[in-house]
Amino acid sequence: MTIDIHAHVTCDLDTRLAADEAAGIDLTVLLSTRVHPERARTIDEVRAEFAVLQNVIGGASADPSVFDGPARELRAALDAHPGRVVGMAAAPLSLNEKSLLGFVDEQLRHPAMVGIGELTPAPGAAETIEPVLQLADDHGGLAVLAHGFAPHTDADLRVYADIARRYPRVPIIIGAFGGLHAMLAVDLAREVRNLHLDLSSALQAFVLAAAVREIPDKCLFGSNTPYGVPAASLATIHSVVPDPRTLRAVLHDNAATLLGR
Repeated sequence: MTIDIHAHVTCDLDTRLAADEAAGIDLTVLLSTRVHPERARTIDEVRAEFAVLQNVIGGASADPSVFDGPARELRAALDAHPGRVVGMAAAPLSLNEKSLLGFVDEQLRHPAMVGIGELTPAPGAAETIEPVLQLADDHGGLAVLAHGFAPHTDADLRVYADIARRYPRVPIIIGAFGGLHAMLAVDLAREVRNLHLDLSSALQAFVLAAAVREIPDKCLFGSNTPYGVPAASLATIHSVVPDPRTLRAVLHDNAATLLGR
């Protein structure tokens, strides 16, 4: 069995999930998104989608209404694929704290919601995730996935680790393997008991292999779809993890424990 810890809702979800099942992925954790690069057909269309993405991961403020559509899209996906997908509640950090927490709480009422994410604080402002960590703690220690790739910095990853220490029962997952700071992410996950790594978007296979050897209980398979191809991400994990017990931990058991599955 395989759990994909990090995937976004896409326009071709039915077809994608069928392909994922054929590849051996049995459960997908879906996150909502305002960006749909999978529907782009020209380089200009890709460029337009990535312009939106840069605003999102750069922590740009946005009208609160823009978050309603993606939340509905995620709920529809959860309703359409019961047992095959679960979700993480979006937490738009540009909202004021009262609106933010109310928005997250409303999403968490759906029975298929298993965590909160993907948090995208502005670079250099990772401390703004703390109210969401408090909410996750109030809900019994829900898993939280935080953006880890550029433009976020090594200092942002260190702040994630500091906040994780203050909320020891909340699993914090650094997304996209820490991006350009993967080795630091490994060091931090080794030091902090409740800090974990989503292995999607790994840039160097040898760093990935070393991480799995050193902290096999902290590594979680993810695809970061649509920015990664699930079957290709799965093939990468199989190529760097020869031990069957470790492979099962990375592909299933670690995520199942965090998500209460």
